[in-house]
Amino acid sequence: MKAKPSLGLMVVLIMFPQIVETIYSPVLPHIAAQFVVSIKAASQTLSIYFLAFALGVIVWGVVADRIGRRKTMLLGLSIYAASAAGAVLAPNFEALMFARGVSAFGIAVGSVVTQTMLRDSYDGTALSKVFSYMGMGISISPVVGMMSGGFLADWGGHSYVFFTLSGLALVLLIVSILKLPETMPANTQASALSDLFQQMIRDRGIWRNALLVAAFNILLFSYYLQGPFLFEQLGYSSIQFGRSGVVLAIGSFAGSLLNKRLVQHGFTHPKLLALASILGLFGAVGVLLLQGSLWFLIPMVLVVMGFGIGIPNVLSQALVNYRSQAGSAGAVLGLLYYLMIGGGLAIAGAVQNLGVVLVVCAVVALVTVAVSVRAGAKP
Repeated sequence: MKAKPSLGLMVVLIMFPQIVETIYSPVLPHIAAQFVVSIKAASQTLSIYFLAFALGVIVWGVVADRIGRRKTMLLGLSIYAASAAGAVLAPNFEALMFARGVSAFGIAVGSVVTQTMLRDSYDGTALSKVFSYMGMGISISPVVGMMSGGFLADWGGHSYVFFTLSGLALVLLIVSILKLPETMPANTQASALSDLFQQMIRDRGIWRNALLVAAFNILLFSYYLQGPFLFEQLGYSSIQFGRSGVVLAIGSFAGSLLNKRLVQHGFTHPKLLALASILGLFGAVGVLLLQGSLWFLIPMVLVVMGFGIGIPNVLSQALVNYRSQAGSAGAVLGLLYYLMIGGGLAIAGAVQNLGVVLVVCAVVALVTVAVSVRAGAKP
C-alpha cells in the first residue's frame, strides 16, 4: 500500500497557488503606475493568469497520469520558481505579462496534482473531511498573501513580490523533494485525453460542477482584482488593503469550520451548496449597497463564508465517477472552470463594479444548485 502524503504538506501545496495570487493583488496599482498602463490593463493580468493556469491544469493533470504525481509536482514547482524570478527582471509590461503567464502555468500543478493525490489516498466521507481541512488551509491564504503582499508592495513594488515568491517556491520544491511520496495507483489509466474529454463534456454534472467552482472563485477573486483600486479610491494604502485579508480569512475560516461541522452532522452536499450560495447572495447584495465605504467588508465576510462552504463540497464530489483517471479527469474539470474563471475575471475587470459582479455570480451559483437538485443529481 502506498504511503499517504502528509496532510500538512498537502495543505501548503494547495494554499500556494492562492498565496501566489493574493500576494500579487496589492501590487496592482504599483504595476499600473510603474509601467504607465491603465487600471483596466493592470487588472487584466489576473484574467491572463487564470487562462494560463487553465492550460497548466490540463497539462499537469495528463502528465500526472503518465509519469506520476511526485515527478509532475516537482517539475511544475521548478518552472514556477524560474518564471517568478524572471518577472523580477521584466523590462516592460509585456514581458511581465509573459512571465506571469508562465508562472501561472507552472503553479497550476499545486492545484490539480494536490487534488489528485488526495483522491488517490482518500474516498467517501474521509475525502470530504480532508477537503474541509484543505478549505480551512485556503482560508489562511488571504492573510498570508494580502498582508505580506501589502508590505512588499509598499517596500519595493512588484520586484520584491516576485523575488519573494521565487524564494518560497524553491523552499517548497526542496521540501517536496524530501517529503512528497508517490500516490499514483497501479490501476491508473493513461488513456487518450480526447476520449475522456468527449465523455466529460457530455456529462451535465461536470458542467454544473465547473460552473459552481467558477462562480465561487469569481466571488472571491473579484475582490482581489478590484479591491486594491477600491481601497485607493477610498484613500487607503496597499498595506491597509493587505490587512483586509484578515477580515476575509475570518469569513473563509468560519465557512470552512461550519462546513466541517455540518458534514459531521450528516448534511447533504446539495444542502451545503444551497447554504453557500445563499450566504454569497446576501453578502453580495450587502457589498453592492455599501461599497462606497469600508463597511462593505462586513457583508464581504458572508461572501467568503459561502466560498469556504461551497468549494470543498464541489471538489470532493466532482469526480467520483472518474477515479481510475483522476489526474486527467481533474485536468479536464480544471480546464473548464479555470477558463470560466479567466473569462469571468476579464469581464469583472472591464465592469469595474465589485458589487454587481458579486451579485451576478451568487445568482448563477444559486440557480445552478437549484437546477442540480431538480434534476435529481449531486452538484
